Amino acid sequence: MLGLDAAGKTTILYKLHIGEVLSTVPTIGFNVEKVQYKNVVFTVWDLMQIYVVDSLDRERIVKAKAEFQAIIKDPFMLNSVILVFANKQDMKGAMTPAEVGQGLGLFELKNRKWHIQGTCALKGDGLYEGLDWLSSTLKEMRAAGYSSVGPSAF
Repeated sequence: MLGLDAAGKTTILYKLHIGEVLSTVPTIGFNVEKVQYKNVVFTVWDLMQIYVVDSLDRERIVKAKAEFQAIIKDPFMLNSVILVFANKQDMKGAMTPAEVGQGLGLFELKNRKWHIQGTCALKGDGLYEGLDWLSSTLKEMRAAGYSSVGPSAF
């Protein structure tokens, strides 16, 4: 999972344990991690399938949009489904998931499956719901014979 950290650097989420503090490391080179959720194992690259946004940081939503748009326009990402975690929903003044979606340009995406989920990573709120959506969407696409990441997946 990736997003922008407090310094504006792209980060990849390398631990996903509900109920624990989620940790990030700076993206240096090419990172690949496996995350298991229920009976689905996600291979998470620093390219994206799950994008995490700090909903409290209104000033940097423009930069987050530029990063996000650059990633989803990559040829290998054209068939990918997109899950956005609008994090820090528990904080006063946080953008709503709809505001984050607007800020990232999600509503302008055509012919792409995407979902935005409000979360509080520290409490685990919203994480299961987002991963449930991603898991079921990937299963539907696989059953229909579609590739979710690049032309040779599945």
